[in-house]
Formats: sequence, structure tokens, C-alpha cells
Amino acid sequence: MTAETHSDKLDNDLAFNLKGGMLTMTVIELIRQEPERFARQLAEKVRQAPNFFKDTPVVFSLDKLGDKLDATTLAELLQICRDSGMQPMALRGNESFRSLAQHCGLVLMLPGRVRDKSGEGERRASPPPKKPEPARREAPAAAAAESMPSKVITQPVRSGQQVYARGGDLVVLASVSPGSELLADGNIHVYGPLRGRALAGVRGNTEARIFCQSLEAELVSIAGQYKVAEDLRRHLWKESTQISLDGDSLKIVPL
Repeated sequence: MTAETHSDKLDNDLAFNLKGGMLTMTVIELIRQEPERFARQLAEKVRQAPNFFKDTPVVFSLDKLGDKLDATTLAELLQICRDSGMQPMALRGNESFRSLAQHCGLVLMLPGRVRDKSGEGERRASPPPKKPEPARREAPAAAAAESMPSKVITQPVRSGQQVYARGGDLVVLASVSPGSELLADGNIHVYGPLRGRALAGVRGNTEARIFCQSLEAELVSIAGQYKVAEDLRRHLWKESTQISLDGDSLKIVPL
């Protein structure tokens, strides 16, 4: 029987744990390769909500650029983001951008085929099934998703706190402070002043809604579409409101 070495003893003491996590990231969808225009428009967004964009991790989506992006132009765009206080983390695009991402020290995130609303690409890529899948097989999963319990918070949500309701609604029975963040896969209900950030439908649920007794938020978002405080002040500021998604824009109505 051999004696346990010093290194063996050290290896028994974990140096780290691997855990899954939910991180919110801003996606910048590039439409044109025009750094000067990009800089002007980004500066305006940052001016509207400086605290929201400070040290915010961002992903550059290249889906609308085809297969071409000049490396020099990308470097300019990345630097503009960093100068604005944002932190580029990844490119989202097809495999042709991998070398460009590596050159810039970024991760390449391949776009999921499920995001193709037409479904044509998926149909071309795979053969048709032999027979349609029975609808009853999907029912249990749908029912499980609908029956997820709401997450209820009874204490004030303070600055710097993040609360996430995975798979369901988030209900806050107190105030939400500036600098805090609420996230939910479903709806968000705030029975008090909403002064922080509220992001509903964070996994793409376009039917999600936000309800609050007093709209004073830094930012509200549903399925990735958002408005910042400067925009919100024009719509029922400090009033009881319901926020929903209407196409590609947010609709704010009184409760």
C-alpha cells in the first residue's frame, strides 16, 4: 500500500466547480459596416441609459451581413464598443467567421436553426419524417412548462441584486430599486415601484408581459425588444402599466 503523496492530497481539495448559469447579454445586430454611423448611434443609446451599458457583455450578430465582414472594420466596431464601456465577448454567425473571431480573441456562436422562422433551411437539410409525430407526445412537455410555479419575492429587490424566475413568472410584492435586475422566462409582476430593469420572456417567449404599479424602470424588455428610461418617460411614467410585445416594438398601456 503506497502512501498518499502531497499532490494527491491537494487534488482532493477542489479548486473550482463547474456550474450552469443564466447570464443576460446584449446582442448588437450589425446591419451595415459603417463604423462612423455605428459610433453615432451607439453613443445615443448609451446616453439614454449609461448605467445599463456600463461593462455590459455584448455579442455581435452577423446574420444580416452575409458571408463578408472586413477585419479592419470589425476591429473598429469592437473598439467603439469598448470605448463606450461595453465588453464584446463573441460573434454570432456562420462557420466562415470562425477565423475572424479567433483573430479578434472572440468566441464564435453559431446561429441555431430554430431561429429560422420560415423553416425552409431545416426542411432542405433533413429528410421528411416517415409519419407525423403524434400531438399527444408534446402535450406533457407543454403542460409541464405551463404548470411551472411562479417565483414570489416578498422583500424589496435592492441595487445590484438579480432575480431570475426560470421557466415561469416572477412576482415581486415589494419595490424594485435602481440598479437591480428582474428576469423571467414568463411574465413579471411588480406590486410596487419598478425602478430597476425588468426583462420578461428572456428565452424568447413573445407572449410574456410586464405588469407594475408604478413604471419608473431603467429598462424593460420582452423577448429581446427593449425600451430605456428616456423612452419610458413618454409613456405613463409613474403609473400602473401593462407592457406587451406588439410585433417588433413594446406596447405600454394603463392597468
